Amino acid sequence: MYAVVKIKGQQFRVRQGLKLQVPLLENEVGAAVTFDEVLLLTDGDAVQVGTPRVAGASVAAEVLRHGRSRKIVVLKRKRRKNYRRKKGHRQDFTEVSITGINS
Repeated sequence: MYAVVKIKGQQFRVRQGLKLQVPLLENEVGAAVTFDEVLLLTDGDAVQVGTPRVAGASVAAEVLRHGRSRKIVVLKRKRRKNYRRKKGHRQDFTEVSITGINS
């Protein structure tokens, strides 16, 4: 059984027991979180596709930790003009563990 859920504007394919990194949530570590925007729900051969959401479906998760991802280096350069800029970026994330899918 798996579901496609929308979390903060991004879509994730989740199943029970999966750990994944989602955009930063404001919940405390150890808190239970429920995601209600389930776009697709499947259990074996039975597939429910939402228009745009599956009615009554939700995904339960637990917040494991907050962190920052690896640094992404952005370089800007113009040839022959002696123009160079270097900028780094680290995206904040929340790691969650999926505890259940409710249909």
